[in-house]
Amino acid sequence: MPAARGWAPLALWALCALCWASPRGARGSACAPCRPEACPPVRCAAPELTGRDECGCCERCLSAEGERCGGTKGARCGPGLVCVSQRPAQPPQAEEAAAAGEDEEGTGRCVCKEDGAVCGSDGHSYSSVCALHLHSWRAVHAGRERVRKTHDGECKLAPAIVVPPKWIHNVTGAQVYLSCEVKAVPTPIITWKKVTESPKGVKLLEDLPGDRVNMAIQVRGGPSKHESTGWVLINPLTKEDEGVYQCHATNMVGETQAEGNIKVLEHSKNKKSHFPGSEDRN
Repeated sequence: MPAARGWAPLALWALCALCWASPRGARGSACAPCRPEACPPVRCAAPELTGRDECGCCERCLSAEGERCGGTKGARCGPGLVCVSQRPAQPPQAEEAAAAGEDEEGTGRCVCKEDGAVCGSDGHSYSSVCALHLHSWRAVHAGRERVRKTHDGECKLAPAIVVPPKWIHNVTGAQVYLSCEVKAVPTPIITWKKVTESPKGVKLLEDLPGDRVNMAIQVRGGPSKHESTGWVLINPLTKEDEGVYQCHATNMVGETQAEGNIKVLEHSKNKKSHFPGSEDRN
């Protein structure tokens, strides 16, 4: 027993030596004296995401929106963010990731305290005000102008033609279509008109489909975010359908238009007709 008591001071001295050898103590224990020269260098996504460790000694990066937080490493979220646990009701893939150490027990993801998209002073929409702040920090430190929130919700965007209607050459009896892709916020209203002339040569716009039984108009969202696509479908194609067609898009911010053209060749029953480029080019 006296021998065992003799080992106690030695074990205590060894434990203290380990604590003093580190720039900071283990999490949950008393912190060792700070030695900044022993701290590893860090490079964060933005200077505003640089913080101190739990001992107030070494610099470390705070997590940005969507990044991990919590866990044994004690990762903390940056300004305006909170750490939300994602452990409950995980799918099998997430459980496998947790087993591999990617999402250990007690970890979560940083989520912005203010939910919802916002519009920035640069005219761009951001998924959250935290995303806007991160972009603004990077812009300022790159020598560009600071970005501020102008209002909640996505930025309003006047209609812009992404893909205009094309020129089509085909024969009577064929099925053809013209399409028009438009980007806008809010979602635009897309209409089609046919450009005609009065007997006196005055330019007229005929609303489609009107009473044309061989024509249909369709509009749907996509293919990308904030985009809508409109079609004018013609079947069967007649000589009277030849001409210029206008895709017109409008919303509360503005309006725009683009034109396409359909050229029709009479189909011959006695001779197989093949108009150069007769396939639908749209």
